[in-house]
Amino acid sequence: MTEQQRHQLKHRELFLSRQFESLPATHIRGKCSVTLLNETDILGQYLEKEDCFFYSLVFDPVQKTLLADQGEIRVGCKYQAEIPDRLAEGESDNRNQQKMEMKVWDPDNPLTDRQIDQFLVVARAVGTFARALDCSSSIRQPSLHMSAAAASRDITLFHAMDTLQRNGYDLAKAMATLVPQGGPVLCRDEMEEWSASEAMLFEEALEKYGKDFNDIRQDFLPWKSLASIVQFYYMWKTTDRYIQQKRLKAAEADSKLKQVYIPTYTKPNPNQIISVGSKPGMNGAGFQKGLTCESCHTTQSAQWYAWGPPNMQCRLCASCWIYWKKYGGLKTPTQLEGAARSASVSPGTAGEGIPAAPRAG
Repeated sequence: MTEQQRHQLKHRELFLSRQFESLPATHIRGKCSVTLLNETDILGQYLEKEDCFFYSLVFDPVQKTLLADQGEIRVGCKYQAEIPDRLAEGESDNRNQQKMEMKVWDPDNPLTDRQIDQFLVVARAVGTFARALDCSSSIRQPSLHMSAAAASRDITLFHAMDTLQRNGYDLAKAMATLVPQGGPVLCRDEMEEWSASEAMLFEEALEKYGKDFNDIRQDFLPWKSLASIVQFYYMWKTTDRYIQQKRLKAAEADSKLKQVYIPTYTKPNPNQIISVGSKPGMNGAGFQKGLTCESCHTTQSAQWYAWGPPNMQCRLCASCWIYWKKYGGLKTPTQLEGAARSASVSPGTAGEGIPAAPRAG
């Protein structure tokens, strides 16, 4: 990549900010494309496309800092588990088994698939009966259909399979465990434990903070644990209410403004150079004869524009003026920029004499 290409590439980088600003429609000049920079992207491709920009950092207006917008791939012993070599046949395992994970299900158990399915049906029936005996459940699920649906959730099936594992896959013992002396076992998940008002608070918090569960817990649901909120979120995503909200958001996105009427901008450009005795925009010979474009150094242009401090007598041709308005810089590094880089060594002199350019996006 040449020096000029690297210079122009700086003009294609933007910084994402989540601040919102409203601008008059008369300020709209066109449409651009902004994408998140990927590690596999070829930077030169952004110069080949007009009105194409990229970003990789997000500006935090509170901390006044730039942060990466994407997570990094964590590699190393801190993040990946060390996989031991496979034991040879007949080799003993010397690891402390008490520190190992607990087996919760054995796929090589003596029961058939039909026996397991029958036990799961019994567990659902016991769960439905337990909800009929529970006063709070009868209020939340006033109908038999709702109680049966709640009893068929994953928490009931997990409890049933765990019961089989703890009883050595003995169906008789497992049945007795499902219905102990005090009454049938009632298993509830987070979806059933939460009240309607708590669910409404969660939806309101999710609309405000997104999936920032720490902020949701701190500002809306401090009496809930973080694990409880995370579990409820993934269960809530399986409900009809979530699907309805997703469809409503999709409909709102489709109904958003897709076409903007841009009124004609008739105000004269204060930077436009008009020759004495000529009509605006016809030739514009400039301040002084012989001055060239500050960017491309051409001496001929249909229209000239003043650029920089008036005492510098700098001007741009029509093509370079459009480039500067679009990308916030000139096509080639200028003497002013070189002087500014040299002056930046001295305090208080950096950037003097260089005009501020608008950035696209």
